[in-house]
Amino acid sequence: MDAELSPDCVRTLYRIIQEALTNAVKHAGATRVAVEARDESGSLKLSVTDDGRGFDPSTPSAGFGLAGMRERVLLLGGSLDVRSGPAGTRIEATLPAG
Repeated sequence: MDAELSPDCVRTLYRIIQEALTNAVKHAGATRVAVEARDESGSLKLSVTDDGRGFDPSTPSAGFGLAGMRERVLLLGGSLDVRSGPAGTRIEATLPAG
């Protein structure tokens, strides 16, 4: 990626990774977590995948952590996708570069 990331973007990426890792350890009982960031057509795509027990992301009890992630990403004009099931969880954030 040629463009330098804004401080808000860096902070958002950090918080998403922090929250996803905390959830993987504290709630999911994950033994493996993969974090990947890549430039994709001028956007930054971050994915955090774990092998934990998963959860239903549509339930209100999914917690404030996911809501906070979603809010941070939306404020920067990005999107957040959360997929979870018995084999683990994948959180994918797409943020505009720059």
